[in-house]
Amino acid sequence: MASRLEAIQKHVIRDLKPGTNEVRVDSFPQNRQTALKWNGWGFKGAGFELNESGVITFQGEQYDFGGTELPALRQWMEEERGIDLSKMQGTVPFPSDATRPIPDSQHAFLQAVGDDHGGISHAMDDRVFHSHGHTCQEIYALRNGDLGRVPDLVIWPRHHDDVVKIVQAANACDVVIIPFGGGTSVTGAVQCPEKETRMIVSLDTSKMNRILWINSQNMTARIEAGVTGQALERKLAEFGVCTGHTPDSYEFSTLGGWIATRASGMKKNIYGNIEDMVIQVRLVTTRGVMEMSQEAPRMSAGPSVNEMVMGSEGTLGVITEATVKIAKLPEASLYNSIAFPTFKQGIDCMNEIALRRLRPASIRLMDNEQFVFGRALKPAEASMFGRIMDSLKTFYVTKVKGFDPKNMAVATLLLEGNAQAIKKEEAEILGIAYKYGGIAGGEENGRRGYLLTFVIAYLRDIAMDYQAVAESFETSIPHSCVENLCRNVKDRILDVCREEGVKHEPYASSRVTQLYDTGVCVYFYFGFVYEGLPDPMATFHRVEVAAREEVLANGGSISHHHGVGKVRKKWFEGTVSTPAVKAIQGVKSALDPNNIFASGNLT
Repeated sequence: MASRLEAIQKHVIRDLKPGTNEVRVDSFPQNRQTALKWNGWGFKGAGFELNESGVITFQGEQYDFGGTELPALRQWMEEERGIDLSKMQGTVPFPSDATRPIPDSQHAFLQAVGDDHGGISHAMDDRVFHSHGHTCQEIYALRNGDLGRVPDLVIWPRHHDDVVKIVQAANACDVVIIPFGGGTSVTGAVQCPEKETRMIVSLDTSKMNRILWINSQNMTARIEAGVTGQALERKLAEFGVCTGHTPDSYEFSTLGGWIATRASGMKKNIYGNIEDMVIQVRLVTTRGVMEMSQEAPRMSAGPSVNEMVMGSEGTLGVITEATVKIAKLPEASLYNSIAFPTFKQGIDCMNEIALRRLRPASIRLMDNEQFVFGRALKPAEASMFGRIMDSLKTFYVTKVKGFDPKNMAVATLLLEGNAQAIKKEEAEILGIAYKYGGIAGGEENGRRGYLLTFVIAYLRDIAMDYQAVAESFETSIPHSCVENLCRNVKDRILDVCREEGVKHEPYASSRVTQLYDTGVCVYFYFGFVYEGLPDPMATFHRVEVAAREEVLANGGSISHHHGVGKVRKKWFEGTVSTPAVKAIQGVKSALDPNNIFASGNLT
C-alpha cells in the first residue's frame, strides 16, 4: 500500500512560487578539484584501474558499476589494440600554489567589483582547473605538465546581479571574461587564448544554482545557469517534474553550458533538444541585459533573441537564468536491446523507425567495433548458471540465427511514458527490427548499455596511463548518407594512422545516437598507441583533422551538439557562409565592442 501511495505522489506536481521559496540545487564545492580530477574525467577515485590480480576494474562509489571486475577488457586492450599494460606512464603532480605574476589591472578590477561576488581566487590550483576543458589535447598537455595560459583570477558570482556588476567592472578595466560552467567542453571553448595580453577572469557560475520557480499550469521553470544536469533532475523530481535533458555529460555540465553550445540529450525524441526547451534566456552583456520581455510559447517578433544566445559559446556575454519547459515524471520506463546481422540492416531499421515517426526516448545503434568493445566491458559472471546462460545466448545468436560476430551490430532502446503506450511502441519497433533481420536482446543488455554511457568517458584516462590516446566527436547527417559516412570516416582514420607510423592497430568505431525525421546524429570514437611516435599530439591532430574533413566531404555537419569552440572554427565559415560570419561578427561588435568576452571561439 505504501509503495502504491509513493508511486501516486511521485506524479503529483508541486508549484514553487517565485521570490518566496526558491530552492538551491546541490553543487560541487567551490574548489572543485577537491571532488573532481584536474587532469582527467570525472570524480576523484572513479575510473578504470589494474588491480593487484592483474584484472581491470572500474572503481567509483557514485556508480552502480563501481567495484566491478572486467576480465575481458585487459585482453581487448592488449591483444586487439596493442596497449602494453606493463608500461605505465607517469603524470606530473598537481601544480603548487605558487602564483604567476598578478596583472596590474587586477586591483582596479577587484575594487570595481567590491563585495558583489561569492568568492575570488588567484590560487594556482583554482586557476589551472578553470584553464581547460576535456579535449584529448588539453588533458594530454596537463598530464605532461604543459599548463599553457591560465586565468589570472577566478570569480564566483552568486546570482544575476553579481554578474551584471562583474561584467561592468571588466568592461571598465579592460579585463577579459571567460564564462565557466561545468568545464566539460570538448572544443577548447574555455581555454585561454595564448596571445591574450590582458588580464583574464574565469567566471564560474556554479554558485548560481537555484530553481527560482516552477509553474505547474504552464509547465515551465525558471532556473539559474550554473545548475548541473543530474542535480537539477534529482531536485525537480521532488516536485514531480523533469526537464528530460540528459546529455552524456549531465553529471557535470550546466544549463548555461547547454544553451551556450546548443546541446542535445539522449532523450531528445520526447523532451527535445535545448532549443526546443528554452522559453526565455537572460544574457548579461557589456551593453546591458538582453532578454525577451515575455515568456510566450512562440513569438513572431523578428529574429529570435533566444536563438542569438544559443550557440554563442561565451562570446557575447554571460547566461545567468533561463525559463525552460518541464514535463511530468514518466509513469514508466522500459529498456530493451536489438541485435542485427549487420550495421547496414540496423541503419535501415533506424530509418524506417524515423519514417514512421515513432518516438522512443532513445535508440542507439552501435557498429561491430563498438559491439566487440562492449563485450569487453562485460562484468565477470559470478555464477555457473549465469555463465551457462550467457553461452546459450551466444549459441542462439551465432549458431541458430546465423549472426557473424565479426559483422553484427546492436541497438539499445529506452522508452518512457504511459506504461501501456510504451509497450505498444516497443512492439512496433521490434516488428520493424524483425523486418531487417533483428532480434530482441532483452532488457538487461539495454539497461546496461545506458549505464555504461557515464562510465565510458573514464576509459581515456586509463588509455593515457599506458601510452594511448583517444577521442570522440559527433556530427549530424541525412539518412541517405549514414552508411557511407560511417565506413569512409573509419577508413580515413585507419589510413592516416598508418601513414603516420602508428605501430599497433588503431581503433575506429561509430554509433548512431539520435534520430530525426530527416537524419541522425553519429558519434565516432578513435584511438591509437603512440609509443615510438616523436610527437604524439601532432599525429593526433593530423588524424583528427583528416577525420573531420572526411565527415564534411560525406555530407556531415561541423557538429551536432558539442559546438565549434576553437577546435572546429577553421570549418565554421565554410559551414555557415561568409555573410553569416559577418552578421555574427556584427552582433559581437554591437554587444561587446571592447571584446571583453574574448574566448576566441567561433570566429
